[in-house]
Amino acid sequence: MINDNQPKNLVNRPPGYKLRIVAEYDAAPKNEKGAVLRREWLCHSHVKEWRVARDAGALEKLADKRTSPARPKRSAAGTANEKLRRENERLKRELARNKAALEVMGKASALLEMISESAG
Repeated sequence: MINDNQPKNLVNRPPGYKLRIVAEYDAAPKNEKGAVLRREWLCHSHVKEWRVARDAGALEKLADKRTSPARPKRSAAGTANEKLRRENERLKRELARNKAALEVMGKASALLEMISESAG
């Protein structure tokens, strides 16, 4: 039976998943540890490696900080304001570029007109 909720690739398993499995494996009675490994399609070496990483503090450092309670989430209005500010800056740059191109076109037109008058 395949668990569709688990990541298929061991490399892509998030730190929270690894911490949860190590804790579950350590808390399981001796005769149920194998069931945890089979259910998650793991080997004992994975749990050993993740336990060493956990004890070294490496897994906690990799935890997703975007959803941690220490970092407040942006409000919808703040997100919308930031998006509008970026769009406004982009449009200002585009307008300045278009004005410069129009100025060059005007100068080129004037130059061509002067050349045609002097030739005619």
